[in-house]
Amino acid sequence: MNVSNAIKVVRQTNVGLLREHNEDAVASDLSIGLLLLADGMGGYKAGEVASEIAALMIAAEITESMQNKTSIGKSEPNRLPESLMLIDAVEKTNAIIYQISQKQPQCAGMGTTLVASIFTDNKLVVGHIGDSRMYRLRGETLTQLTEDHSWIQEQINAGLITREQALLANNKNLVTRALGIDPKVELELQEFDVEVNDIYLQCSDGLSDLVDDAEITKVLLEANGNITHAADKLIQAANENGGTDNISVVIAIIKKAFIAEKSWVRNLFGRKSK
Repeated sequence: MNVSNAIKVVRQTNVGLLREHNEDAVASDLSIGLLLLADGMGGYKAGEVASEIAALMIAAEITESMQNKTSIGKSEPNRLPESLMLIDAVEKTNAIIYQISQKQPQCAGMGTTLVASIFTDNKLVVGHIGDSRMYRLRGETLTQLTEDHSWIQEQINAGLITREQALLANNKNLVTRALGIDPKVELELQEFDVEVNDIYLQCSDGLSDLVDDAEITKVLLEANGNITHAADKLIQAANENGGTDNISVVIAIIKKAFIAEKSWVRNLFGRKSK
């Protein structure tokens, strides 16, 4: 649904201090409620190709599903239809990136992380693959809504290392799941209720590896709703802490409620509007 009157968004990406080119991609389209961030990986510029394909293709697939009222051939009563649209878009995008990586030698092994979200009917659908993150600031509390698909996170979950030890690990950027690496990929999907004045932050690991949650919270609170200023300060902080990777952020602030006026999309998927 179109949420452009209810949500304000800013997106920024920065090459950092040590990389020669930027393999991150950011996108937003409030006419369909979409925010997206992808962090590419692969050989020379191959990661940039993967992340750009992800950003462009997922946005196009979601737009087509919403504008043309097309069914994706499956219905799950306990899921929002936008969740099913996102699953379908990611499946198609994964197949395309994988096919290109198999056919084009210069793109061999390319892939990308992904965090994509859709705002609809006072709710938020979040899907992610890899270690790009989604945070929510509600009041003064910052919550990480996604859990990294990474070797480090698996070690933490298994109780083998602490979060403090993880900060010093040499292989903390090793992801266990990425878009386009294999013929199939599993999108981790969640749905959340949205409240007015919530702030949502998507970021690549170029930010989260160098700026801790306490500093992120401080920057967002001190910005006092000025999300452009917040984005500038977050990227500045990452660069001041070394700028070892590309740094990307997408920040959204909820200005007012957004309730679906039309029920076609829910009727299409067998779920009635409230």
